[in-house]
Amino acid sequence: MKFAIYGKAITDVNIPYLKRLNDKLVKENIECCVFKSFAGLLKQKDIEFPVENSFIGYKDLPNDTDCMISIGGDGTFLDTIALIRDSNIPVVGINAGNLGFLSYISKDEIEGAIDEIINGNYTLEKRSLLKLETESKIFGEYNYALNDLTIHKHSSSSMITTHVYLNDEFLNSYWSDGLIIATPTGSTAYSLSCGGPIITPDSGNFIINPVAPHNLNVRPVVIPDTITITIKVKGRNEKYLVSLDSRYETVDLETKLIITKEDFQINLLRLNNQNFLTTLRNKLMWGLDKRN
Repeated sequence: MKFAIYGKAITDVNIPYLKRLNDKLVKENIECCVFKSFAGLLKQKDIEFPVENSFIGYKDLPNDTDCMISIGGDGTFLDTIALIRDSNIPVVGINAGNLGFLSYISKDEIEGAIDEIINGNYTLEKRSLLKLETESKIFGEYNYALNDLTIHKHSSSSMITTHVYLNDEFLNSYWSDGLIIATPTGSTAYSLSCGGPIITPDSGNFIINPVAPHNLNVRPVVIPDTITITIKVKGRNEKYLVSLDSRYETVDLETKLIITKEDFQINLLRLNNQNFLTTLRNKLMWGLDKRN
């Protein structure tokens, strides 16, 4: 097998786990293609992965890569989406960060997880993305997101008014600090912290969720992901902020945003002993009662 390895940072507490991963890869004779800057960090820590070559972007990934392993938190996992794009390479995350909805494999499960992948004891969970189109192409060719698109006011003083249209039909004008358009994957991220619902990955929906709305009767709306969302922003400031996952750009006020479902999907590798519902229970600690 051939794995691609992606990471951004190495903390001292994670060094023993990375060495265990390295030992397992060597033992199983798995070839590795490691993200170039991460390979440099590994070398500094005297961790020598069985590296066949390195990569710095989408075009450098070998076509015969069986799986990409993201080592870090959910933010690190989201970064892999720019690297795999529409290649259909499955992605699995080892959680070296905090909560880990996407990077759900704990550091203590490394060896067992590699065994399960080698033996084919996994499923590929299709995750949809949203796509942003603007006249000025503010995010270039990397104009899609796995979690969410967010709109925020540029300054901390005044709110913005966000006019939202569904298939060119007016929905609402949100007077708020911002607006979140979330995919099912993103329903457990920023949208959840703003009171949005959790929806299952295969639901085929988007969530429209205002950030700190001035009108308290305004609530999140769930819509089919076949709908085209058009957004126009008004405010006292001449600019506002737009983010796709964790990537921000400052946008002129007259910029119109058009959001649709991306044509391709991402393959999230799920071990057979894990699924979305078990992740919810584990990460949100549902059913945990300290009295018992």
